[in-house]
Amino acid sequence: MHNRPLPPPRSAFFQPVVKSRVKMITVPFFISHQGCPHTCVFCDQRTISGANGALPSTAQILDRIELWRSTADGRSLEVAFFGGTFTALNKETQRQLLSPLQPLLRNGTVASVRISTRPDCIDIEHIVWLSQMGVRTIELGVQSLDNSVLKASGRGHSATDSLNAIHCIKSQGLIVGAQLMPGLPEDTPDASLASLEQTITAGADFLRIYPTVVLHGTELARRYSAGEFTPLTYDRGVSLCKILLQRAMRSNIPVIRIGLQADHGLNSDSILAGCWHPSLGQLVRSQLYADLISRFVASDQHVTISCHPARVSDVIGMKRINIQGQTSRGVQIQIISDAKIKKEELKVQTEVSCVTYSIISDINYLISEV
Repeated sequence: MHNRPLPPPRSAFFQPVVKSRVKMITVPFFISHQGCPHTCVFCDQRTISGANGALPSTAQILDRIELWRSTADGRSLEVAFFGGTFTALNKETQRQLLSPLQPLLRNGTVASVRISTRPDCIDIEHIVWLSQMGVRTIELGVQSLDNSVLKASGRGHSATDSLNAIHCIKSQGLIVGAQLMPGLPEDTPDASLASLEQTITAGADFLRIYPTVVLHGTELARRYSAGEFTPLTYDRGVSLCKILLQRAMRSNIPVIRIGLQADHGLNSDSILAGCWHPSLGQLVRSQLYADLISRFVASDQHVTISCHPARVSDVIGMKRINIQGQTSRGVQIQIISDAKIKKEELKVQTEVSCVTYSIISDINYLISEV
């Protein structure tokens, strides 16, 4: 698609991006594989989303919004079209999906719209139109910024396409998110880290990190069964993701999800291999806190660890794995919730000291250790 410069959009809906402390409620619509011009080696959107790919009707859109509004407790609603390549749908179809939202955007029932698309299916002219139709966030399936990885994965676009798309979206004042998939064919931990860092430098406002999984019935499954592809193991995937997460945190870029969401058809039965767990994000964050404790708490100590209330379960670990790991070192831990402590920090108190440490700045990982 062309990238002819256009003046900034002028729309009754266009407003500068303002971050709110109150989280919006997302009303999701899954348009699995609709519009996508490629079938990548890893892809089975129908399994990932649990949907058959049918587009919602106007009545279905309005009914779902009303259902979610009735339980929103006054919070703002964001309508999101996930799963397909929204901007590769024909223009009339895009209009049919967005037009029912216009009265709701005007009266404040819906605050904004989010879509997902491919980097090679977006340009400034299209972004201006989307903004005029109430779209405020565009998520891009970047996956990798290594051209050899993109080619081996059958993506059909280049790293330059992704960087140009990010720049175009940012130039029109919209929020841009990037989805990354470490562990694709020809990928390495170094390449995954470089992709994340380049995506952040390009201006992405938030990230999703989806370690590659092998789904039954895909080309990647065939390669895996034939011994032509070696996926990330669970342990290597967690080790890589914790480094990627920490690097994003150091740049103050939110990672809003790690790992594909368990939903409908996506479960341990549909996944042949790869790094997947229904709570992978928590497991990755929990590992950061475990590493921090092991780094600064010597064996055979009694310690009191204070953390933010939202991070208590991460510090303890799923099924108390972090506590059990420290117990094996002879460390006895008491966990205290303290709202004054930042989410990324732990205050470690022993008989002789009380020091606050951060998972962002006080652990240094080497990508070669993955």
